[in-house]
Amino acid sequence: MRRTLISLTLATSVVLTACGGGDEESGTAAEGGSADSGEPTTVRVGTIPIVDVAALYLGQEQGIFEEHGLVVEPFLAQGGAAIVPAVVNGEAQFGFINVTSLLQAEGRGVPLGLLAAGSGATGNAEDDFAAVVVAPGSPVQSAADLAGTRIAINSINNISDTVVRETVRKAGGDPSGIEFVEIPFPDMPAAVSTGQVDAAFAVEPFATVGESQGLRVVASPYTETDDDLTVAGWFTSDQYAAENPEVVQQFTDAMTEAQAYAQDNPDQVREVLGAYTQIAPEIAQQLTLPTYQSEINRESVELLLELGEQDGIIEGDVQLDNIFVEN
Repeated sequence: MRRTLISLTLATSVVLTACGGGDEESGTAAEGGSADSGEPTTVRVGTIPIVDVAALYLGQEQGIFEEHGLVVEPFLAQGGAAIVPAVVNGEAQFGFINVTSLLQAEGRGVPLGLLAAGSGATGNAEDDFAAVVVAPGSPVQSAADLAGTRIAINSINNISDTVVRETVRKAGGDPSGIEFVEIPFPDMPAAVSTGQVDAAFAVEPFATVGESQGLRVVASPYTETDDDLTVAGWFTSDQYAAENPEVVQQFTDAMTEAQAYAQDNPDQVREVLGAYTQIAPEIAQQLTLPTYQSEINRESVELLLELGEQDGIIEGDVQLDNIFVEN
């Protein structure tokens, strides 16, 4: 097994924080100085309480943003559905988003641009930070066997269905008969164990939680789709990028440096998880971390676009050049 089994009492203690707090979420624009004035600029950044965003918090802790003339004020949200509107309407300047959601926004005409890479596949199908898990007695032994099954994912018509389908295709199976069931990540291990679904595509720490309860890993769809897949990244609105090119450059440079720092210091990543999630420290030491990419893999972004269009979850005229902010 790729993960050390953890006791059920530890597994049940894993609950992710899911909301930001009160007055800290007020405000509509970046404040403070500029690159010319020498005063730091304060920016609000939307994040999600998952392992993928640890680089931002490490960057704060290590003074990386300060060195680039920024004061970062993160706020936690459940997902991109809350972060995107905040960035578009100016309540926040930057945010975290998965690549498929960004492509879908572009197809709908929402003006967003990708600045820096975030989480990426580990490249190791035996040890990735997201996995399809099944019950110990399940007849499913490989990705090909997932054809025709019920699979839990956290959000239908998004990156999860894309990579699961592609993994099944690559294994020689037919993904057309898969029934995806929307279930929150924390509830996935129980849904598999009780037979509510045949399998679940779980991210960390819930992949580890599932294994601690006896579930088996049968696929690692991020890595099996592309072993250097850029899963998510940091974005801003086109309007903010046009009006504040210096701040955007500062954030991009700082975020890229923070990503590299996180990749080089996994022990510090595991420690910082306690600052913005409720992942138990014991589980934080066991789970598989993503690759904290310091460069966007554009070919993998193009692949996600092609697959999303093929499967009908990305619509509209998506021009890849429009989603990359050039500095």
